[in-house]
Amino acid sequence: MPSKNPGFSRPGEPGQLGDSIRRSGLKVTAPRLAVLRALDDSPHASAERLFAVVRTELPGTSLQAVYGVLAAFTSAGLTRRIEPSGSPALYERRVGDNHHHVICSRCAAVRDVDCSVGEAPCLEPSDAAGFAVYAAEVTYWGLCPDCQAAGAESRLPADHPPTHP
Repeated sequence: MPSKNPGFSRPGEPGQLGDSIRRSGLKVTAPRLAVLRALDDSPHASAERLFAVVRTELPGTSLQAVYGVLAAFTSAGLTRRIEPSGSPALYERRVGDNHHHVICSRCAAVRDVDCSVGEAPCLEPSDAAGFAVYAAEVTYWGLCPDCQAAGAESRLPADHPPTHP
């Protein structure tokens, strides 16, 4: 199955996946390759979801090992961890830009949203309290097209907390 991210191909692994791990200063291992491959196919995935994919390829892998790989990748700048309200942490490979996310409050689908201005920080706080602001994180909540088509309410009240399956 072809990769969903341009520039990351499966043939010749460790190939480009291994090269991206090496460029981040980490050693290429089978669990790291498997997690990166799973993230390539499933952006915005939780550690548990990634573990379910990785264990089919590497049955001896533990959930703790996947968490360890994700922590190393995040520290090395190879992945980004996002923490939507009411959801487990999600991981993605899109790093190095100041993009945001839109999340369905019914099914928890997540999509990337480019920064509205284009440069970090894309939002200037009214009072930064002395902080040197270098990024802004915005999470938009709403209903995805599938949930809208399934007859979910077209608008949720402003005080409605996000709901997840």
